[in-house]
Amino acid sequence: MINGERLGIFARTFRRPTSAEVAAEVKQAGYALAHWNFAAIGLPTLADDLPDEVFTQVRAAFDAEGIGIPSVSATYNMIGPDIERRSAETKRAARLVRRARLLGAEVVTLCTGTRDAQDMWRAHPDNATPAAWRDLRATLDVLMDAASDGRVILGIEPEPGNAVSDAAAAARLLSELGDDAPVGIVFDPANLLTRETVSRQARILTAAVDLLGPRIVGVQLKGFDLMDYQLVFGLLERVVPVPLIVQDVTEADAGRVRSDLLRRYSEREDSA
Repeated sequence: MINGERLGIFARTFRRPTSAEVAAEVKQAGYALAHWNFAAIGLPTLADDLPDEVFTQVRAAFDAEGIGIPSVSATYNMIGPDIERRSAETKRAARLVRRARLLGAEVVTLCTGTRDAQDMWRAHPDNATPAAWRDLRATLDVLMDAASDGRVILGIEPEPGNAVSDAAAAARLLSELGDDAPVGIVFDPANLLTRETVSRQARILTAAVDLLGPRIVGVQLKGFDLMDYQLVFGLLERVVPVPLIVQDVTEADAGRVRSDLLRRYSEREDSA
């Protein structure tokens, strides 16, 4: 069942000077959950050098508003061509992963990266090379050790411009890592579609859930003009209930999007 208790939003939708102000805005918009990113309070995403007290202050601020933090972002370019920078950022991400539980988070989301040196979301022809895959696996080895230490799951989101570009690549990675790896999938249905393939979304998304369903640890919702969300909600009923996090909306639209998603789910239930 999809209900308000599972609906969340990116905390950085509401950029404010303090975590208490961010939490108040999330509550005002009606969300029960927030995907945390230190960018929400003007800090780097990989805020590894902060004292533990800052992490616990963030959690306390959201606890005070009755809002959960199921996940936190540690996104950076995991296969970036600058080896020195990649290594330094991997060490920073590992430190953040080990402390994610201080926020209350159980999942740390990642960007599997690109060979593009300027934009970690932009596709590059070398992303599909064996060397890029080896670099991804080597980076993941470091982060999986941190995840095991921190008792969290790494959330891999298939992104069209990244090394894990689609459901098939995600399934390959999971198979190579094994069932015991502290790695799961962040399912974003909009990432698996284009304007050209949206008419075939039932087939594409059903196949993706068939491949990845047991390892889905979170869902991100966006592309509201493209998606058949009654289809998406139906597919999600096949998997273990996980947080549903709204992405890429403005502050002004946040409350309306929440109401619209709940309405669409209710309409699906009524028509079933």
